[in-house]
Order: sequence, then structure tokens, then C-alpha cells
Amino acid sequence: MNALWRIVKFLLPLVVSLMLMLAIWYAFLNAFPQVGPRVGKSPGDVWNYLVTGPGADTARQAILSDLRITLRDAAVGFGGGMAAALAVAALFVTLPTVEQSLMPVAMLLRSVPLVALTPIIVLVFGRGILGVTALAGIVVFFPALVMIITGLRSASRQAMELVAVYGGSRWTRLRMVAAPAALPSVFAAARVSVPGALIGALLGEWLGSGTGLGAGLIRAIPTFQYNKLWASIVLVTIVSVLLYAIVGVLENLVLARFGPAA
Repeated sequence: MNALWRIVKFLLPLVVSLMLMLAIWYAFLNAFPQVGPRVGKSPGDVWNYLVTGPGADTARQAILSDLRITLRDAAVGFGGGMAAALAVAALFVTLPTVEQSLMPVAMLLRSVPLVALTPIIVLVFGRGILGVTALAGIVVFFPALVMIITGLRSASRQAMELVAVYGGSRWTRLRMVAAPAALPSVFAAARVSVPGALIGALLGEWLGSGTGLGAGLIRAIPTFQYNKLWASIVLVTIVSVLLYAIVGVLENLVLARFGPAA
């Protein structure tokens, strides 16, 4: 019952936010009539393009085909970025000297605009899935790294000292005390990283591979396919919210299992 209540409290603001986004969408189009109706499409126009209008099946299949490529790229980038962030965070917390040496370099790399990094990534990894997922992984890695390090350092000092008294090594203290204490931070990093992975995949597809929804969005603008453009944006937004919600539900189930003090 506790887990169910946590999930309801988590999902309710998301539902309210989606309704608010729809209201803002309508209000924006009404406030700026010069945007539409050729360029600015309403939710009804998107629904007609994807579901009820003539040629909706073909249009929907084309967008979903591109979306599957983007989701694959984002999933690989998300998994790689989170795994790298977990490993590096554990290394930094266990060996502070390594953190002092490498963290400034990591923050310096993070300050470089992704658009500037993309040509280098394409040259190193190629224009295929490796290049796109590398960019998505970079977007995920840096915010997750900072949040996970903060979570690992939030562990009880008394518990860490108790394990040390009984002969536990640094890695034992990390595994038995710091890792469970960092669960909320790990899930928070995952929630933030899911939309970030999608954005990184879209950017990589636009500037690198030329496939997927990122490339489709860019091709839709010069060819005046504004129905496709808006429909693609709506689907990416919905998928981002759904993935965010899935991670949040898993987070609430796990933290409820370990108790409110987890």
C-alpha cells in the first residue's frame, strides 16, 4: 500500500503537467496567430495527421519507424552513460586523489558545446550507431556522475566506520553502506538522464548518422512538412514523459522495498 501511494503521488503531477502543456499549446497558438495555421499545428491537427486523417497509417508508420531507431540509439547511450557514471563515481569516492586529478578535466569537457563535439565524435566513432550512442552517452554521463557521487557521499559516517572497524576495505564499505544509501540519487540521475539520452540521440542523428527521428525532424523543416514536424515533437515528448514515469515507478517500488529511510 505504501508503494502504491508513492507511485500515485509521483504520477499525479506528471498527469497535471501534461494537461498544462496542452493548455499552454492552445494558448500559444491563440496568442500568436501569425504562427499558424500553416506552421503552427494544434493538438487536433496532430491527431488528425497521425490517427484519423487520410494517409494517417502511412504517416504514423514512417514516424514510428524513425522513432524506433532513435529509441534504440537512446537506450544504448543511456545504458552506457549510466554504467560509466556508476563506475567512475565509485572510483572517485573510493580514491579521492583520482577524483581531484580527473574531475576538473571532466567538468571542462562538459562545458564544451555538444554541437562542437559532434564532428570529433563522428570522426572517432563513425556516422553509424556508435557515433550517435556515444553522443547520447556523453549527455547522460556528466549529470549522472555528479548526482551519484553526491549520493555515495551521503552514506552514514557511523556505518562506514563500523564496517572499517570490522576490517572492511574501501570497496566493502562502498558496497555495503554507500551503494544502498545512494539509491535515491541513482534513480534521480536515471530519471534526469532518460530525456537527456533522447536529446543526445536526436542531436547525433541530426548531425551524424542522418537516420532516425532527429534526421527526420530536420528534413521536415525545409520541405514544409509541418504536420510531420509537430507530430514527431509530440511523440518524442510523450515517449520522454512515459520513460521518465517508468523510471519513477521503479524508483518508488525499490525505495518502498528498502523502507522510507533508504
